[in-house]
Amino acid sequence: MAASEFGQAVRRWRDRVSPATVGLPAGGRRRAAGLRREELALLAGISVDYVTRLEQGRADNPSPQIVEALARALRLSAEERIYLFRVAGLAVPGPETVPAYVTPSVQRLVDRLDGAAVGVFDAAWTLLMANPLYAALMGDPSEWHGIERNGVWRNLVGSGGRVRYTPEERSAFEAALVADLRATAGRYPRDQQLRRLIARLRADSERFAELWDAGVVESLRASRKIVDHPQAGAITLDCDVLSVVGDDLRVMVYTAEPGTADAERLRLLAVLGTQSLVG
Repeated sequence: MAASEFGQAVRRWRDRVSPATVGLPAGGRRRAAGLRREELALLAGISVDYVTRLEQGRADNPSPQIVEALARALRLSAEERIYLFRVAGLAVPGPETVPAYVTPSVQRLVDRLDGAAVGVFDAAWTLLMANPLYAALMGDPSEWHGIERNGVWRNLVGSGGRVRYTPEERSAFEAALVADLRATAGRYPRDQQLRRLIARLRADSERFAELWDAGVVESLRASRKIVDHPQAGAITLDCDVLSVVGDDLRVMVYTAEPGTADAERLRLLAVLGTQSLVG
């Protein structure tokens, strides 16, 4: 790996990304207009120390997941992303792997949906990026690491989320998630990371194993959901899942019916962000 070349590229691209571009407050005096190391670390979901070591050439062999996260956080073009993988000494993910690249056009789409809570997932339901309103509504995803960022694992093994379900609704939602994941596995049978995720889910969840063995294949559909926010209370929202053709991404969009109390609560969350409403 050409460590210095990799580090120089990360530093150069970090300097050109303004905080406003990625939804962060400019705040405080800055020596440069670009992102601080701690801001890049937050966006990529890695430690500040690791960003520092990468930029200084003191960290070897970043994983494909780390390189992909940095490319996404730095909003690299397709050509720049390929370059970053190559100077890291890694093969660029091919068509046999689940795509995790959020294109600049999808990023611009998310930026413009500022009145909606938006999360972008890969085809295995791992959260790739989210706008500030999604973080305010569902909880700050910067605190989720590794497998915690996968929606199937979070709902069947982890702490779940803030969406309220009846027992029947939860059962149907779990079944739909697993059926959708099975469809993804059929499209990417050689993806080793996807295989490891499925093996982990089978080991950690009897419910997942039961649903997986049922062999159902289908796509997750739109629905209306009630989100129990710890401060704002219950918010009824429409949840639409948009597919990005060609890139196999899922854009999950939560919106409220205009003129309702739910719309007011969502606007309140947009103002408050992830801060607590209590002292």
